[in-house]
Formats: sequence, structure tokens, C-alpha cells
Amino acid sequence: MKRTGLMIAALGLFLFAQAAQAQWSPAKRLTWTSGWSMLPEMVVDSSDHVHVVWEDDTTGNVEIYYKRSTDGGTSWSAARRLTWSSQSSRNTAIAADSSNALHLVWEDGGEGSGQEYDIYYKRSTDGGATWEATKRLTWTASSFSPAIAIDSKNVIHVAWLDDAPGNEEIYYKKSTNGGAAWSAAKRLTWSSGLSLEPGIAISLSNALHVVWEDDTPGHLEIYYKRSLDGGASWSTSQRLTWTSGAPDFPAIATDLDNGVHVVWRGNTPANYEIYYNRSLNGGTTWDGAKRFTWTSGGSHHPAIAVNFSSGLHVVWCDETPGNYEIYHKSSTDGGTTWSALKRLTWNSGHSGIPAIGASGISNNIYIVWYDDTPGNFEIYYMKGN
Repeated sequence: MKRTGLMIAALGLFLFAQAAQAQWSPAKRLTWTSGWSMLPEMVVDSSDHVHVVWEDDTTGNVEIYYKRSTDGGTSWSAARRLTWSSQSSRNTAIAADSSNALHLVWEDGGEGSGQEYDIYYKRSTDGGATWEATKRLTWTASSFSPAIAIDSKNVIHVAWLDDAPGNEEIYYKKSTNGGAAWSAAKRLTWSSGLSLEPGIAISLSNALHVVWEDDTPGHLEIYYKRSLDGGASWSTSQRLTWTSGAPDFPAIATDLDNGVHVVWRGNTPANYEIYYNRSLNGGTTWDGAKRFTWTSGGSHHPAIAVNFSSGLHVVWCDETPGNYEIYHKSSTDGGTTWSALKRLTWNSGHSGIPAIGASGISNNIYIVWYDDTPGNFEIYYMKGN
């Protein structure tokens, strides 16, 4: 499951607060459905409105749903169905531009039905109140796992994996007019192994940063490349990990001081743990992998966001308690040191695969996840500050 990085389009210095654990609200349940609601993604717009999308099979088919909160999560709109497909609509990614228009991408198709997956897009120009018609972005053998980010000029950038070459590779395209028209697809990788699960983030200088997992070395490793000219040209691929632990599920974010931050899952110590790496010069050089968790159970599916008033925030799900629960760590010095691990959920069911967003105007951070405590997977929400 891909995780998109957060790009905060704001000017100024990257301000670090005094080191302290965030204070978190109680968990709030967002869905009550007869089917399962899973794999939420989120974005926080420049008005501090929170937008959540997820996939739900209540209709007997997997479709994309949406709801929003304009008061920091105190109240929420009714759930709105965004797709009506004869196939499965899944693996969503969402971003907001500077005018608070929302841009959504996902994969749609029929696994096992003879129908291949392709990438689709739709937008809302009124902050989620209404949504325009769906637009298809790819026509290839199969396209999966889209990731999306928007730069300070409101150019929309999308990366995904595609098996058009007969091997799964990373591809990219962009829209310079708010999603009305799109560039031709550009292939970013040429590898003998599989290139999977891309993540994308954008720095204040509008440099593009992409990470993915690739099994060319004979097992999965994390790779990176960047574009300094808005996607016209790209650097050579750079390998970020050298382990026997098959690192996967990379997530990426950028800060306001040219830093690039990547987290992923790896099992080098024969136990799944979260790892972290950073570049303080926009991706030119990297510090080296740092182990982030030491738990008796497996740590899985990290997500990362940057808040310019309180620093870096990472969440993940961990099975140490005997069921999956959500945990959090933060750094107020650009990733040099990190807070103590904090457990956020205590449930009888599994709390899985969190997504995280950060405010550009307040100290708030937000997470969503899915949880089967009610006996059915539902979407939950929590706010920290």
C-alpha cells in the first residue's frame, strides 16, 4: 500500500517547537457500513479542513467514498460515494492545491476478471462539496498504486507502477491546468526486477522526490530519484538501502528547509521494524538508514508528515500488544532525535494502516485508520496537537 508524502506550500523557516509529545483527542468513528471500510487516505487543505477518502464494499463492489470536516474533526459531512464502477475502485491518493481544490487518483479494474487496472482521476473545485466526472489517465496493460502531490504553482504530479513494458516499472505524468489536461506518461525506471509502491513529495523549490521498492538485487530494496525541473528530466535512480531484510512500504515527506525524509518497513533483525533515512540537501546525499523501532511484535505500514510548527511525525501499526495498534513518534530537530514511542489506540480489534496529515496553519496533526473492533472494518480518526 502506497503512502504519499506531504508537501506544505508555505514560505518561511522550518520552525521547531520544544520537544514534547503531542496531545491526542479520543478516537472518533467515521463510518457505519454493512460492508468493510478500509485503506483510508487523507489531506489537510490550507484552511485546515480535513478530507478523507477510503474504499468500501458495501454495495458488493469496492468503491471510493469521501467525507470532510471543516472544524478540525469535531463534526463531519455525510459519506459521499465518488465512484460507480463495474470493477473495483481502490488504492486512492488525494491532494489539495493552494485554492483548496481536491485532486483524487485511484486504480480501477477487475482483478481475476480479465479486466486490467488503470489509473483514474477526479477533482472537486469547491473543497469537496461537489465532484466532477471521472477522467481516465492510463491505457496500458495494467497500472497500479498511484501517488499524487501538488507543487506551489498548482501543477499536479502523479506517479504509479505500470507493467506496460512486460515488467512493473514506475511511470509519471503531470497536469499544469488543474487536471483538465495531462502530459504523456514518462517512464522513470528501467530495472530487471519489479519496481513497486511509489511515493512522491515536493519541496518548496518545487523539486520532485520519488521513492519506491525494487527487487532487482534479488530482494526488495528502497530506491529514490528526483527532478529539479518540474518533471521534465530526472536524476538516475539512487539506492537507499542495502539489507537482507526486504525493505518495503516506503513513505516520503519534505520539510521547509530542503530536507527529504523517508520511512519504510524492514525485517533485517528477523522482526519487522520501521526504519528512517533523510537527506538534508534536497536528495543529493543521504545520512544512512536508522532503525526507528525496537518492539517484540512486528511494526508495519509507516506514514510520515511534516508540520512546520512541530516537526516530523511518523505513525504506524504494531502487533506487539497481540493485535495491531497505532503508534506515533515525532522529531523537532529535523530527524536527528525522536520522541519516545507513544501508543495511540487500545482496541479489542485490529487498528491498521494509518494515514497522516498535518496542518499548514496550526499545530494540528491528523490520522485516520481502519479498525475491526465493531466486528466490521470501519474508518476512525484522531487529532493531535
